[in-house]
Amino acid sequence: MIPAPKPPSRPEKVSLWRYLRLFRQDILSAQPAKLYRAWMAEFRTPFFRSYLCNDPKLLRLVLNERPDDFPKSDRIGEGLRPLLGKSVFLTNGETWKRQRRIIDPAFEGGRLRDTFPAMLEAARAASARLAPGEVEIEAEASHAAADVIFRTLFSIPIEHDMARGVFEAFRAYQRNQPLLNLAAFLPLPAWFPRFHRRSARARAREIRSLITKLTEARAAQIVAGTAPDDLATKIMTTADPLTGETFDAAEMTDQVAIFFLAGHETSASVLSWALWLLASHPEVQERCLAEARAFVRDPSFAALSKLPLIRDVFRETLRLYPPVPMMVRETRRAETFRDRAVTPGAQVVLSPWHLQRHERIWSEPDRFDPDRWQRPETRACAREGYLPFSSGPRVCTGAGFAMAEGVILLAVLLADWHFSPAGPVPQPVAFLTVRAREGIVLRLSRRPQ
Repeated sequence: MIPAPKPPSRPEKVSLWRYLRLFRQDILSAQPAKLYRAWMAEFRTPFFRSYLCNDPKLLRLVLNERPDDFPKSDRIGEGLRPLLGKSVFLTNGETWKRQRRIIDPAFEGGRLRDTFPAMLEAARAASARLAPGEVEIEAEASHAAADVIFRTLFSIPIEHDMARGVFEAFRAYQRNQPLLNLAAFLPLPAWFPRFHRRSARARAREIRSLITKLTEARAAQIVAGTAPDDLATKIMTTADPLTGETFDAAEMTDQVAIFFLAGHETSASVLSWALWLLASHPEVQERCLAEARAFVRDPSFAALSKLPLIRDVFRETLRLYPPVPMMVRETRRAETFRDRAVTPGAQVVLSPWHLQRHERIWSEPDRFDPDRWQRPETRACAREGYLPFSSGPRVCTGAGFAMAEGVILLAVLLADWHFSPAGPVPQPVAFLTVRAREGIVLRLSRRPQ
């Protein structure tokens, strides 16, 4: 089988200036190859120290056992704050806990079943937009994932003027805003300007202005008693069980911004890579076809359980191409990691990208092998080295949503279209999520019905 492509690793030793330039351009190719084998690595700069941790015991400590002692680092948030404000993705402590108490009920219990019809309609619309020939599939995946978000969150399709406005502005924003800016590397005071690109700031303002109009319109519908029973209504009407407070307008704008980023950008990333992997492995694609056709003939929420291979394709894609390649925490107090003293304020880097391709955890880590998920030994590997949605209290609240969405989109698209490679092998790079540097071009042909 064709190895799943990954970025070239940097030389073991480079100058600080070269490292910062590489890191700002792409955090994946800025890392040395040893991280695919090491349990921990220390990196020193004149301003801070960081520790990349692949040791499963350290991961459990940071994410599960003592998460309050390892809050999210503000260094990553600096690059995203113009768009995300004080969203649940960036906050810590009591503010974050309050936000999760309000948001989590929207994704619990039967809510996923309630969103199934909207996801299915978005998948059918995505298939209908495709045409035979060579297609840049990342653009189509972004369109489809955005449609899912707007249908499930606000009960409007992507063709709605305001939804399309957000989508177009975000598409311009995503590759114009590096994940890290100057404040990620230097200990700057709060008053010091962050030097975000002017175009990125303008796009962020545009996106937030459109989202504000959507949330204000929904607030008016709630007051009038005409609001649809979708995710936005559920979140806006849920009170914090401890304080009785709901999100105000500014807070809801922040949360919708991260829902769009997390629910659209990440889903589009995984869907694009899944389709490329299937195009490059036609024998797996043909095996998925029977499941896909059975699903589209009789689609229902219950029928999702009858798509085990397509689900395993999505899991394996998440392993090889986790949309959020690295998570950064910060130490609040002195720690000891693998017999090494770690000072307060150190950066703790948790890398799903390296962990999920770790040579000491996974067999043939760079091989696309969806069948591995049916082998008993994979359960142990997943416990030690599978974090596409994080873990512990900060696990992604929309993980179940994302899994259902990905499986539905893949099933509908595979039932209608055959995918084959076209153009060069895509090279992964970390923009806001793991994307292909020059896009992903596939050749599509319509399947006979």
